[in-house]
Amino acid sequence: MSAFNRYRIFAVILMASVAFNAVAEDRFAGDRARWLAIAGHCKPALNVTEVSPVAVVEAQEDAAAFQGWKYVPVASPDSLCEMNFRQKCTVTLDFGRHITGHLVLRLKTLGDVMDAPVRLKFFFGETPGEMNVPLDPWRGSLSRAWMQDETVTLYASDRDIRLKRRVAFRYLRIELLGGNFDFALDGVRCEATTSAGECATALNEDCPQIIREINRVSLATLSECMQTVYEDGPKRDRRLWIGDLYLEALAGRYSYQNHLLTKRCLYLFAGLTDGNGRMMADLFEEPEPHPQWGTYCLTYSLLYPSVLLEYLKDTGDVTTAQDLWPVAKFQVEDALGRIREDNTCSASRAWLFFDHQVMDLEVPFQGAMLFALSQSCELAERIGHGNEVAEWRIMEAKIRKGAKARYYNRKSGLMESPDGSPVSVHSQIWAVIGGILSPKEGRRALEAVFSREDAVRANSPYAMHYLLEAMMQCGMGEQAKATMVDYWGGMVHKGADTFWEVYNPSDDLHSPYSFYPLNSYCHAWSCTPTYFIFKYPDIFQR
Repeated sequence: MSAFNRYRIFAVILMASVAFNAVAEDRFAGDRARWLAIAGHCKPALNVTEVSPVAVVEAQEDAAAFQGWKYVPVASPDSLCEMNFRQKCTVTLDFGRHITGHLVLRLKTLGDVMDAPVRLKFFFGETPGEMNVPLDPWRGSLSRAWMQDETVTLYASDRDIRLKRRVAFRYLRIELLGGNFDFALDGVRCEATTSAGECATALNEDCPQIIREINRVSLATLSECMQTVYEDGPKRDRRLWIGDLYLEALAGRYSYQNHLLTKRCLYLFAGLTDGNGRMMADLFEEPEPHPQWGTYCLTYSLLYPSVLLEYLKDTGDVTTAQDLWPVAKFQVEDALGRIREDNTCSASRAWLFFDHQVMDLEVPFQGAMLFALSQSCELAERIGHGNEVAEWRIMEAKIRKGAKARYYNRKSGLMESPDGSPVSVHSQIWAVIGGILSPKEGRRALEAVFSREDAVRANSPYAMHYLLEAMMQCGMGEQAKATMVDYWGGMVHKGADTFWEVYNPSDDLHSPYSFYPLNSYCHAWSCTPTYFIFKYPDIFQR
């Protein structure tokens, strides 16, 4: 069956689901099948690279190492093919870098015939700390099944065996659980996958070494997350989120330039809106593309017009931009119902995300709403639909004025919540990005919030990306560079092969999930240093 027909059939099934979830007539019913078919045609082939381990290693506790553990080489991986694993019983391998893919190995009999199955336990980990902390009893707030340990029973030797589960890891521990004949592990390797091709950019010759390292790890992070969609993290979640898509597309502009992958993601989100036209925050590909119902995140759906605008800038593909304009437009139209009489935006009864942090949400939401309006107006004007949003430009000015009147404390120079919530850096960031504060006022606000010990600070690379954006808009280029070197460079100095989902420089065990092994140590929203490094070379490459 062709991809087109398969997607048409799925669209019919989806319609039934949408009808169940919607409270009104399906807004985009006439386009879903076509949009999903286009997404199917844009699905990339994966590039496969065989990666072999570089060393047999042993764990050592080290208070100076990230999360208190490190690995030291003890043998060459070539020794595996002669090592009697029945006697060794356990081995840990270092593959030298983070990889995403499928493990392949074979058992080699050593004299005896294989007269019974062999049962092996595999544990894959992204960091030494993850590999060496007991998992049970389980303490995490997410499913134990996300941890990458598998027990496999093998019935044949001297042939390649490919594990079904795709994994994301650097380290692999193999333990013998059962086997009564002599055998060795032979040909252990990983078939690593990515849809990233060659990087299309190169750094200046005099670029500082730490920036080179940050860029290298940024590219590795993005590459690992580029599968058949832009995944948020290849170990955990393994799905497409709008917030990650926006940042990955920005980074992709200055690296792999796989704009067809961006187009696929745009069409998937359009085809999988609910019956009202609202976009869920994330979606899955298997067994067929489907959204995660109930994950409507207002700040994420408002980023969809920005993704489409950046795609248009990168490709000049007006046809796609015009085709998906109704979806982008509706995400903003739907949010405009939140504007109050004083021209501020209500954040009540909505899921808003700016960071893994307990914080005031209403003040930064003003900036997020203004950013969405501005980006949508620019998109509309570029594709000849400016007349549809003429009133939005007027509304922008009113919201900026209303938000500044309600939330800006001219004495402190900070955007503050009237309800007395702690001041946050996020409020200042989004006031700059949304244009509530001028560059001069924004610089004052950022400097003021950094000087306050009680201020809520950014707690993830996602929030740190927008901090760098705000700094650049305020003419704080040198401070932005220092922040990048301190934050992302801090991960590099702690041994990061790929950048992490969360990073607290003062707490290596920090986790939003109550248990740090659950953290994703290759996460899409962390990849944007390469965007800044190439967009502003006179600042970051100098």
